[in-house]
Amino acid sequence: MSLTTAHSVVAPSANSKRIAGTIIVLYALISIVPLLWIFATSFKTPPDSIAYPPKLLFQPSLEGYCNLFSTRTRQTPEYINSLGPATGFCDETTRKRNMVIAGPSNFLPRFVNSLIIAFGSTFCAVFLGTLSAYGFSRFKVPLADDLLFFILSTRMMPPIAVAIPIYLMYRELGLSDTALGMILLYTAVNVSLAVWLLKGFIDEIPREYEEAAMIDGYTRLQAFWRTVLPQATTGIAATAIFCLIFAWNEYAFAALLTSGTAQTAPPFIPTIIGEGGQDWPAVAAGTTIFLVPILVFTILLRKQLLRGITFGAVRK
Repeated sequence: MSLTTAHSVVAPSANSKRIAGTIIVLYALISIVPLLWIFATSFKTPPDSIAYPPKLLFQPSLEGYCNLFSTRTRQTPEYINSLGPATGFCDETTRKRNMVIAGPSNFLPRFVNSLIIAFGSTFCAVFLGTLSAYGFSRFKVPLADDLLFFILSTRMMPPIAVAIPIYLMYRELGLSDTALGMILLYTAVNVSLAVWLLKGFIDEIPREYEEAAMIDGYTRLQAFWRTVLPQATTGIAATAIFCLIFAWNEYAFAALLTSGTAQTAPPFIPTIIGEGGQDWPAVAAGTTIFLVPILVFTILLRKQLLRGITFGAVRK
C-alpha cells in the first residue's frame, strides 16, 4: 500500500451528510424553542401569560415592557380620574388595571451594572490571560506544567464551595456590593480559561516572526504587539466571548455579593413582582433585553469565533 493511499481521507457519504445536517437542524430547533417562547411571552398580557392551556395565538401587548421599566402602585378609581388624561401607552395601560406609575424601576441601573461588570471583567481576563499565555508559550517557566494545571484547577471547584469565604473576605475589604469587587472576582474566575485557550493559539504562531522583528530593531514588547497580537486575534475573540458569557450570566456570586448598588440583572429579573404574583411578561421582557448585548457581541465576532474554534484542527 502506498503512503498516499494509507493517509488518504475518506469523504463522508451523501447519506451521512444528510443525517448530520438533520441532527444539527433538529438540535438548533429544540434549542431555540425556549428563547422563542420567552420572546413571545414578553408580548403577552399577564392573564395570557398564565393561561392554561398556554396560548399560542394572542393579542400582542407591550404591557410587559411597560411594567419592566416602571414601578406601579394601586389607587382608587376616583384618584385615577382626578389625574387627567393618560400621557402615553404605558400610563394608559397601567390605569386600566387601577394602578398608576410611581416612577422608574431598577431594571435599567441593574442592566448597566451588568454591562460594566461583564465587559470590564472580560477585558481584564483577556488582557491578563494574553500576557500570561505569551509568557508560558515563549519563555522557560519553572514548573510550567504544574502551574498551568494549578491555574486550570481553579475552574474545577464549584462556585458555591468558595462563596462563603469570598463573602467574608469581601465584607472585611469593603468590596461587597461594589462593581470593582465583582470585576475582580469574575476576572479571577475567567483568567484561568483565558490562559489555557490563548496559550494554544500563541503556540501555533511561529517564533520566527518575533525573532525577525527583533532583528529589525523592535523590542520584545513591540514584536509582541506588532506580530503576535494581530495573528492571535481569532483566539482573543473566541476567548472574549466565552469569558463574557460566564460573566454576563453568572448568578450565584451576584446574588450573594450584591444587593443594591452593584446588583446585576440576573438576580434582579426573577424578583419582578406584579399584581397578584410574578409578572411573567415583565420577566420575559427583561430576559429578552438581557439577551441582546451577548447576542450582538457574538454575531459581531462570529467569524473570529468560528476561525478560533477550528484553528487547531485546520493546522493539524
